[in-house]
Amino acid sequence: MISKEAIVEVVTPLLEKENLFLVEVSVRPGNRIVVTIDGDSGVSIDSCVAISKGIEASFDRNKEDYELEVTSAGLGQPLKMPRQFVKNIGKELEVNLKTGEKIKGILSNADSDGIVINVVKRVAVEGAKKKKDVTDSLQLAYPQIKSAKVFVKFT
Repeated sequence: MISKEAIVEVVTPLLEKENLFLVEVSVRPGNRIVVTIDGDSGVSIDSCVAISKGIEASFDRNKEDYELEVTSAGLGQPLKMPRQFVKNIGKELEVNLKTGEKIKGILSNADSDGIVINVVKRVAVEGAKKKKDVTDSLQLAYPQIKSAKVFVKFT
């Protein structure tokens, strides 16, 4: 069985050449290898093909029978690494915290430690008849986040 580490070792220089980054490698039962990649400007099909061919050239199918899938991080998939959060600054996110709380707001900042998300809340203002929208910036560390996805609206 091909190890995850061996795949990462082969994929890393290929991704650098394509100006992409690795999101995840999984080796599933039956030697089914799934390599998920992303890029700051997206991922083309040609890049997926180039990465796939590079991996196939590095492993002998006569010694190791495997199934290989190279895929880009999809729109509906959770964000898994800080670089993906940075790429999505300015977009609306739906964040599920480990406490069970759900937050929806605009991602305003991201770094290696966590994110800042701007959440709009309706609050009662003293002396006013109507509630007013107030934006609150929440700072979240990555360990607090169970999952986060870009919120997609179809209009």
